[in-house]
Amino acid sequence: MSTISPRRGFFRNAVKALIEARQREASRYVSGVLLGFDDETLKAHGYDREQLKKAANSR
Repeated sequence: MSTISPRRGFFRNAVKALIEARQREASRYVSGVLLGFDDETLKAHGYDREQLKKAANSR
């Protein structure tokens, strides 16, 4: 038997979904900014332009 009330579970799930959405938004933003760097700089720091493009355009 669960000790978490259904209402508390609802709010917990809502906050969790909000946090995940903000994390995806931040990831898209950072990927977009990183795409402004040249290929050599990206490679020196371990990034791949194609992966960044996919991350920046993801939903």
